[in-house]
Amino acid sequence: MKTFTSSLPDDLLIRLSEVSSRLNIPKNKLIQEALSYYLKELDRKKYILSYKKLSTDKDIVDIAEEGMEEYAKQLLEADEKG
Repeated sequence: MKTFTSSLPDDLLIRLSEVSSRLNIPKNKLIQEALSYYLKELDRKKYILSYKKLSTDKDIVDIAEEGMEEYAKQLLEADEKG
């Protein structure tokens, strides 16, 4: 593990100390967990945005609709068999 040094605004440091004391978690561990959560949220939002962009791509929508038609046909055939 590497060491990282940073500056934070006083009010944020006060809140960090308060939460750290209340939860009995070291400040560095709390920062690590918060940063990890934040970075995962950024990835999740980027993933969602990519799907939103794809939803406006006519070629992708056509492919998806064709796939759904085929899937519906397979379900009906399976239903008829039994």
